[in-house]
Amino acid sequence: MLVSIVIPLHNEEENVTELYTSLKSVMNTQGNDYELLFIDDGSTDKTLELLEPLEEKDTKVKILRFRRNFGKAAAWAAGFDHANGEVIVTIDGDLQNDPKDIPKLVSLIGEYDVVNGWRRYRQDPFLIRRFPSKIANWLISKVTGVRLRDYGSGLKAFKAEVVKNINIYGELHRFIPAVASWYGVKIKEVETIHHPRRHGKSKYGISRTLMVILDLITVKFLQGYSTKPMQAFGPIGLLIGFIGFIINLSLVFEWFAGHSIGTRPLLLLGTLLIIIGMQLIGMGLLGEMLVSYYQESQRKPLYVLKVKRPRK
Repeated sequence: MLVSIVIPLHNEEENVTELYTSLKSVMNTQGNDYELLFIDDGSTDKTLELLEPLEEKDTKVKILRFRRNFGKAAAWAAGFDHANGEVIVTIDGDLQNDPKDIPKLVSLIGEYDVVNGWRRYRQDPFLIRRFPSKIANWLISKVTGVRLRDYGSGLKAFKAEVVKNINIYGELHRFIPAVASWYGVKIKEVETIHHPRRHGKSKYGISRTLMVILDLITVKFLQGYSTKPMQAFGPIGLLIGFIGFIINLSLVFEWFAGHSIGTRPLLLLGTLLIIIGMQLIGMGLLGEMLVSYYQESQRKPLYVLKVKRPRK
């Protein structure tokens, strides 16, 4: 079995050589063939200079070079697209994840489709990293229904067939288990080692929390309504439009009773609600047309078949 290790790197010159050595040491003894995909995410230090000699001397090393910094989601997406393995493992390039955990995660693939690392004893500052992360993990678990204790862990293992069917952008890399749940995958979370950062600077801060919340709304919509947008917009539009209709209908009865309604604020409110309701229904119809066009033009199926495991 071929295992592809995807490693995104951005200005990690102090960690590259040690990370490569650690990965080689672990992967050479774990019993599976492997490849190392280093994604240079627009580094401005010597990261790429240190990677290139590794690619030249080691046939198991492949480098993907970004022209600028596109972010971790883009790096993972590139790694997934170029990975040849049946199993794909992601690991951060800052040496905080321990490569020794990789065989444990890989061994569970087959019984499970996604194995998520859990940094139980996380070695990061509490206020700016661990506390916001705890809130985010709780919120994501509640909203998506996929309960994990560490969505932000960079150490994960996937069946290739799972991640190659998922489009990743924005901050959606952290939501892959939740997005993958739509395909009916089996997910397992296992405890992993986490080291304090020894070199370089963290690329993440508390400012990412807002982006996570916005992307969470996107994920929730994609989970439930990506192929049926009318069911998202239609009921709300009907409810709002119906309320507006009832308001204006009551005003019509008052008008027949001889009361003036031309200056009534309720008339404006009722009309506004009707217009908003019609717009929401229109958005649902437009969404259905776009989904239909996309499905036909891309020939994307509405289902995913489970790959049958070969008989031994």
